[in-house]
Amino acid sequence: MNPFWSMSANTGRKQRSDGEEPSGQAEHRASPARPPFGKKQLPSIPKNTAPVTKPPSPASAAQSANGTHASYGPFYLEYSLLAEFTLVIKQKLPGIYVQPSYRSALMWFGVIFIRHGLYQDGVFKFTVYIPDNYPDGDCPRVVFDIPVFHPLVDPVSGELDVRRAFTKWRRNHNHIWQVLMYARTVFYKINTMEPLNPEAAVLYDKDVQLFKSKVVDSVKLCNSHLFDQPKIDDPYAISFSPWNPTIHEEAKERMFTHKVSAHDAPPRQKKTA
Repeated sequence: MNPFWSMSANTGRKQRSDGEEPSGQAEHRASPARPPFGKKQLPSIPKNTAPVTKPPSPASAAQSANGTHASYGPFYLEYSLLAEFTLVIKQKLPGIYVQPSYRSALMWFGVIFIRHGLYQDGVFKFTVYIPDNYPDGDCPRVVFDIPVFHPLVDPVSGELDVRRAFTKWRRNHNHIWQVLMYARTVFYKINTMEPLNPEAAVLYDKDVQLFKSKVVDSVKLCNSHLFDQPKIDDPYAISFSPWNPTIHEEAKERMFTHKVSAHDAPPRQKKTA
């Protein structure tokens, strides 16, 4: 089972198993002697004894400052990510597909299909990295598997400059689906202010034809690696395989065959006398 969906169940199961003891050992133990009736008395406190205190750790102080997130811990994080993924599904983002990782709920795999514009026919796989203190930390990061030639994409790491759109992540106001939509929008509306790739920015402003040529080469490079194995070993990582009629033809027919349902059928005309 995907730990993304079973985090709370596993946590509760672990707590019960830690507190329980094997039944075989419990049968051989004698019941403790009952204390005599009356008011219980605590042992006296030794004199000249300083109380032992433990200094608060920086992590505890940070969690206390986070309020609700610190109170619920991993359960609140799990709920937040489930709610975010539900929002992504409801938004039906055009040309964007995402899938949470099997190994970590803080990592999502995605792919963007560009239908028109300078980056037409581009298929760009990426990974979303979510902070472990979400939604109280920084904005999620988007890193493309292969760096795309774009002013806002780091030419070495492939990371998209998301911070310019989300300078401060605000809980209950900013959502991951907005980050995904921003990652799609940058390929249709080119912004060259404070670029991560200065070469791409300069070419777009001063030599757009050479910029287009490099974009075409970048799209071809990304598409040529489309069938490569995922860089991260995860059973839920998005992967593509070449067209195989014996496997894909039936799925294609199901997708393109229009099945008229009762809802789609034209309304019946009432008979008149």
